[in-house]
Amino acid sequence: MATKEEKNKFSYDIDCLAANTGLSFLDAILDYCEKTGLEIEMAASLVNENLKEKIEFQAMENNLMKTKVKTLF
Repeated sequence: MATKEEKNKFSYDIDCLAANTGLSFLDAILDYCEKTGLEIEMAASLVNENLKEKIEFQAMENNLMKTKVKTLF
């Protein structure tokens, strides 16, 4: 199980990679895994809530995912 520090460092690394290269967050994760030899399954366990929200937002922007609609109930 990944620690909070490991998740935060991974998120920071992915944020920096995405910002510096213009890659989407998903592509940045794949690029990071390829460069570091990290298994994709391990990377999935390192995605924190903040990074997950950013991935979801980009997916909705690119019509890869339905937008979430908040209801009263």
